[in-house]
Amino acid sequence: MTCTGYDKVLKLSHGDLVELHDARGTTVRVTRGTVWLTQEHDTQDIVLRTGDVWTIERQGLTLVEAQGNVLVCIVGLHAETVSARNRFAHWVRGCGSWFRLPWNAGRPQRSAPYY
Repeated sequence: MTCTGYDKVLKLSHGDLVELHDARGTTVRVTRGTVWLTQEHDTQDIVLRTGDVWTIERQGLTLVEAQGNVLVCIVGLHAETVSARNRFAHWVRGCGSWFRLPWNAGRPQRSAPYY
């Protein structure tokens, strides 16, 4: 299966995440693998497998997560702004705080109120 006529083709690895913002009407087609898809303010998650096609029904944030190696085709007005985020990106950002600790050890920390 190929993605002819689609605006964006993404090759994803297991755990990679695609964020679609306010993309109602955008179509997602899985040509290889399986993805998990969830829409903001919707309690029903969707699992798409090879050959499945889904049109995003809501505005807001839609997340698509790869379950293994996946090839996804996207068509719609928001397809050009779509990009995949590596599954390790969040973990790497979190590690940055470990490296800042020695340099900040002598400085007083400003606290923020917790509500």
